[in-house]
Amino acid sequence: MACRFLLALFCIFAGSGLGQVKPPPTVDPPEEDETLVKEKKEYEFNPIQAMSEIKIGNYYMKKGSYRAASGRFLEATLWDPTNPEGFYELGRAHEKAGNQKGKREAWTKFLELAPEDKRAAEVKKKLGTVK
Repeated sequence: MACRFLLALFCIFAGSGLGQVKPPPTVDPPEEDETLVKEKKEYEFNPIQAMSEIKIGNYYMKKGSYRAASGRFLEATLWDPTNPEGFYELGRAHEKAGNQKGKREAWTKFLELAPEDKRAAEVKKKLGTVK
């Protein structure tokens, strides 16, 4: 009789899935090194952050780290796309790094934003667009 009871109990548990052990759901642990996380950063108009990025970029320019500087200047242009200073400095960093396409794009945008800037003639000369 006890055997039948245990067999019946086994059948009930086996059919209901209660006796089964389910593996935990797989969840990737958070990345410890935040520099490896590929997040899409959202930018809002923030001229204060842009000026901060320009200052840091200028520091990298003085050190000769043109790639790091161009990254900071690019950030500045994303925080404040109306500030010609960020585009001018981005063009300078690209020029020093030998990135002709990047230099041309940055300085073209600089000239759109500040055609009357005192540096505009120099930029036009370097781009070969002097009229």
